Amino acid sequence: MSAAEKRPVGAAIVGLGWWGKKMASLVNAGGAEMRFVHGVDPNMDVQGFAADLGMRFSSDLSAALADPHVEAVILATPHALHQGQIAQAVAAGKHVFCEKPLAMTRREAEASVALCQNAGLVLGMGHERRFEPPIADILEAATSGRLGRLLQIEANFSHDKFLTLDPSNWRLDAEQAPAGGMTATGIHLTDLSVKLMGPPSDVRVICENLASQIPQGDTMSAHVRFKGGGSAYVSATLATPFISRFAIFGTLGWIEVRDKAHVESPDGWIVTEGWKGQQITIREVAPAEPVRDNLRAFARAVRGLDAYPISGEDMINNIALLEAIIRSARTGLVETL
Repeated sequence: MSAAEKRPVGAAIVGLGWWGKKMASLVNAGGAEMRFVHGVDPNMDVQGFAADLGMRFSSDLSAALADPHVEAVILATPHALHQGQIAQAVAAGKHVFCEKPLAMTRREAEASVALCQNAGLVLGMGHERRFEPPIADILEAATSGRLGRLLQIEANFSHDKFLTLDPSNWRLDAEQAPAGGMTATGIHLTDLSVKLMGPPSDVRVICENLASQIPQGDTMSAHVRFKGGGSAYVSATLATPFISRFAIFGTLGWIEVRDKAHVESPDGWIVTEGWKGQQITIREVAPAEPVRDNLRAFARAVRGLDAYPISGEDMINNIALLEAIIRSARTGLVETL
């Protein structure tokens, strides 16, 4: 490996709220592959946080894009800003890692993916669930055929963290974050679903407000069918204590993964498996930092050492499904893709 390949990717973190601070702290605490050298946020109160991590600070993205030490930008910003910020970064020749969701419509997702591909720049996505060790095992078991024909997915990623947010927070804006917990947590589950099952064909959603005044609704479930057959049941509730469960069923076996704690402070997983002709087993998996591992994979792709494992096609399929889920949450009808 050359000296250039070993050099950490200099990055700017755009958005130093709750999640941006987590990513910055994780990476700068010991990231050999990447280092945040510039922080961007309109809130000047976080300038001290940036200084403590050795980052330059600016209140505007353009200053970071003009910084010669910045090779990539990591967007931890509201969804509505992503497309414009990706376009700005690409125009400046910077690689982009975008927090989820990439966009709110298929057309926007296609535009951002094409923009990066045509410029020869890496586009990374904040779908850290793929980098959790037991979820990575599921992806391998599906790809290798160990699970047999994939039949069905059952998944739930819910919490009640938003009940204490100030009503002015953008995460409680029904236009920016529609369909209950879909853009906050459900988008991770649909990402895994389209990775495993392929392009979706249609979806029906139930979205209700049963226990709060959250404008986008607090209880959401989606039933997805896929073009290649099979289905997924996805739930993302904003009014129940934390739960994260992902289960996949095939003709040769099934695997269920339950998180012991939220990914912001991972505490490991409980994995239950049932294989044809064998007894059901239960095991525990030690904690890991999938958020950091995702950023490491992005940095390696920027350096040309490995391909980034989340494809542009997967990103587009996921946002196409999100767009249909948002429509169905409003209409209550089966929406086709």
